[in-house]
Amino acid sequence: MQDRASILLEALPYIRRFHGKTLVLKIGGSVIESPKLLDSICQDVVLLNYVGMKAVLIHGGGPEITREMEKAGKKPKFIEGLRVTDEETMEILHKSLVGKVNKSIVLGLSKHGGRAVGISGIDGNLIRARKIKRGKVELGLVGEIEQIDPSMVNYLISTGYIPVIAPLGVDKTGTSLNLNADTVAAELAIAMKAEKLILLTDVPGVLTEPEKKDSLISHLPVKKAKELIESGTVKGGMVPKLRACIKAVENGAARAHIIDGTIPHALLLEVLTKGGIGTLIEPD
Repeated sequence: MQDRASILLEALPYIRRFHGKTLVLKIGGSVIESPKLLDSICQDVVLLNYVGMKAVLIHGGGPEITREMEKAGKKPKFIEGLRVTDEETMEILHKSLVGKVNKSIVLGLSKHGGRAVGISGIDGNLIRARKIKRGKVELGLVGEIEQIDPSMVNYLISTGYIPVIAPLGVDKTGTSLNLNADTVAAELAIAMKAEKLILLTDVPGVLTEPEKKDSLISHLPVKKAKELIESGTVKGGMVPKLRACIKAVENGAARAHIIDGTIPHALLLEVLTKGGIGTLIEPD
């Protein structure tokens, strides 16, 4: 019984420190694939919300989109990690990402007592975007962010709601564009001056040796993070995640974290304990 009390007391300074602060959380598609893991994350988010933290969720949904594309007889194609998106693929994105995946998270949060609202970046002109140009490479309806207007999200969290955001944007012609979820999370964290940007992935965090999970870097100043990218120590899918964290920290977010979302209650372990579980990216 005393051990249980100690656990609660360990959380107290962090509850006090982050009360009223904004946490921007990005959940990767691989984590969402597991109903058990998603349920654990939803529990964590609702608890953090109840103790006074203002959570905003951005989600991916790659595996679900790929399945739906294959059902439609379409072979997914990626260029520099970006999904080539034609009009038919965009219809699938609206159905799978904005529909099925987004609503499954909203329902999960509601199950545990959270007041969640599912939206996308096209709602309320939340995210203005433009088509990405890569020389002669045609990516289709893939965008990069021009501007984020967080007023709607700020209103929702100020009234006790938990926004769940699908990473789509709208261009000046009213066309919806597919956006990278890590980038959306980072830009939103900047626009909202978030206390934390947390990327929930399927790896422990930033590793000095990708094949060795015990090579985790717990604390990473921005300067060192840039050196790891430039030296090639960090590579593959971790590069855009780390760059998103660097940009967020350099432009208004207090801290950024990359954590293993496959660990049960990963958010509580990262936010409410002294040691944390992933990689913390912080100013120099």
